Amino acid sequence: MNTIFLVRHAENLANLTKEFSYRKVDYALTPKGVLQARQTAEFFRGQGLDHLYCSPLRRARQTAEIIGAAVGLQPVEIEAFREVNVGDLEGVPPTQDVWEAHDQVIAAWKAGQLDVSMPGGENYHSVWARFQDGLRQMCAGKTGQRMAVVGHGGMFSFCLQDLCPDVDALALRRGPNQNCSISEIRLAECNGRVRAELVSWCRLEHLSGPAAQFVLGFTTPQDFDASGRLIR
Repeated sequence: MNTIFLVRHAENLANLTKEFSYRKVDYALTPKGVLQARQTAEFFRGQGLDHLYCSPLRRARQTAEIIGAAVGLQPVEIEAFREVNVGDLEGVPPTQDVWEAHDQVIAAWKAGQLDVSMPGGENYHSVWARFQDGLRQMCAGKTGQRMAVVGHGGMFSFCLQDLCPDVDALALRRGPNQNCSISEIRLAECNGRVRAELVSWCRLEHLSGPAAQFVLGFTTPQDFDASGRLIR
């Protein structure tokens, strides 16, 4: 069994613009995001990490590099940890119609309609398969290790119920998965299907001051004007 910390990346520009970012849109950290990553790095100084991994997206890679510099580890990118592929919703203005199309798919997933796909993107089965593949790559040939992966709130939150079937994932997901939140799991693999024990979910006490002033990673109807454009 291995201990794994699931770390959501620090704040980047897409968190502010409400754009979807899977591949074409790939922003760097904001100044606040750099501060969040530095405070997260201080948390990991005392955790005895053996390995550090990350999504290839810039916001995750930069967060991991800051953590790695503090703990003496070079982050290893794993393609499987890339954020959910939203397909046609990426690279377009984040209008109310775009967000409603996204939210309809998420509602379908929560209702158990896992074959429903993002427009031109992937369905839940694909996300879950990728996530399992990434965890297997991390843990191949390892036991009793302490590892961290810097990735994305969407993937971590959506896959929680299948990863940790003994927890009430819907209850946990009622609170937003903020930038640089840290979740801890103990991972085992049973009959080829990844399973984990949840130790803690979305801890934020390592962040303080401006780093603990979060922006929402989703929209509400109040975020749009009468024409459906995002209010800046």
